[in-house]
Amino acid sequence: MAMRSGNLRRFFSTNSTLFDQSIAAIASASFASRVTEQDPPSTTLFVSGLSRRTTNQKLREAFAKFGDVIHVRVVTDRNSLTKDCKGFGFVRYDNLEDAEKGMKGMDAQLLDGRVIFAEYARPKGQSATLDND
Repeated sequence: MAMRSGNLRRFFSTNSTLFDQSIAAIASASFASRVTEQDPPSTTLFVSGLSRRTTNQKLREAFAKFGDVIHVRVVTDRNSLTKDCKGFGFVRYDNLEDAEKGMKGMDAQLLDGRVIFAEYARPKGQSATLDND
């Protein structure tokens, strides 16, 4: 069975809505299975999975739909000439309610062609621990 090139292009296109929804659903299920313990609520969210093209402005625009964003920081590689995003960043909201809405609204969603994950930020120096019980 031969497929026309237009059909192949459509089949392999990453712009397909069905494809985007499938990837987001798989990523969400994968993330949910990894999380064993909920982080304590915070007005600051840790956002991972960012594209190298993501800027502070793009991140702010995406999260501002859910509340008053006070501060946004995309962590960049200071050693590279282009100062590309390292794949993660932080978004700080005015209050916990907005932060929760932002986390739920943007977790496992697409931003700049990548599925991103949002969770409450942990205090500096506190890392994730695994229970080996």
